[in-house]
Amino acid sequence: MRAMASISSNRQQRRLADYSADYRMLLLVATATVAGTGGAFSAQALLKLIALATNILWYARLSFAPALIEHHSVLLVLLIPVVGGLIIGLMARFGDKIRGHGIPEAIETILYGESRLSPKVALLKPLSSAVSIGSGGPFGAEGPIIMTGGAVGSLFAQLFRLSAAIRRLDPVRSSRHALRRGC
Repeated sequence: MRAMASISSNRQQRRLADYSADYRMLLLVATATVAGTGGAFSAQALLKLIALATNILWYARLSFAPALIEHHSVLLVLLIPVVGGLIIGLMARFGDKIRGHGIPEAIETILYGESRLSPKVALLKPLSSAVSIGSGGPFGAEGPIIMTGGAVGSLFAQLFRLSAAIRRLDPVRSSRHALRRGC
């Protein structure tokens, strides 16, 4: 009878072994929460920067309120995107990772760059994206949101010297939360 109970108990333990948790799971949950929250806040900040750039370039006012680009003269419609492009060109000269759309660069960094994004990217990418989109460039906010959220997750993982496996997950998590929050 005892042998049967022992066999049944061992089967029960093996079956439940996949659901056991230790300190590593708590660490993953904590880093996911912080990285995801940081990514969501970075998405919200990026959308506010886009609204600010739109208001400054098109309406010459300091406001974070959403604004539509409409009812402007043909000269302004041609001139403002050129000015925005020149500003972005100057920014690209000092930060090489702001080129591109964001999604391929984030994936490349996660796969080949050990998920290490520099603080310069975390600052210049949202600024250049805000100027580009705010000046009327034909771009969407999704790519920059993903890159910015990934940068936040990467910076968090680097700050706390997390392992390469966790560093690889944090940009993905924060990008996902940033995209959910921003779009």
